[in-house]
Parts: sequence; C-alpha cells; structure tokens
Amino acid sequence: MALLSCGYRNSSDRMVILRSCGPGEFYLERVIFPFELLSFQAPKGAELEIWTHGLGGPELLETLPSAELLIEPDLEGSEGSDDPAWLSIR
Repeated sequence: MALLSCGYRNSSDRMVILRSCGPGEFYLERVIFPFELLSFQAPKGAELEIWTHGLGGPELLETLPSAELLIEPDLEGSEGSDDPAWLSIR
C-alpha cells in the first residue's frame, strides 16, 4: 500500500481528533492540540475526519481526502502543488 506524506494544522483554540479508516487495514487516530501540526502518512484513498467535543457530545467538523493534505508532491506530478492545502486548513 503506497502511503502519502500528509500534514494537518489545528488552527482552532480547541483540541481535535483526527480519525481515518482507510483502504485495507489502515487506521489512524490522533489527538491534535490547539495550534499543533501533525505530520503523518496515509493511503491515497483515505478519508480523514476531524472531530471535536461539543456540548451535545462528539461533533464532526470536516472530512478531507488524504490527497488534500499532501506535504510533498507526488513523484509523478499528478498531485500536490507549491501551496499545500494543509497550510490553510482551519
């Protein structure tokens, strides 16, 4: 399984949880503190969920494909850019 180098910056003032159940047996769950940057690897087809805890319980904030969080562009040039999406994610 080919893995992509990804990054997510929590620019909120609340702790969030990054969770992903990807293709195959891939699973990732990490706590990200406010203003922290998490670097990780995920399969190309993985969907990443960002969760927080609200008054009514867990809340899903956003769902992102792993390809939007690339730190390094794909060697074939089909993915990525000079301005990775993870730099601007809130």
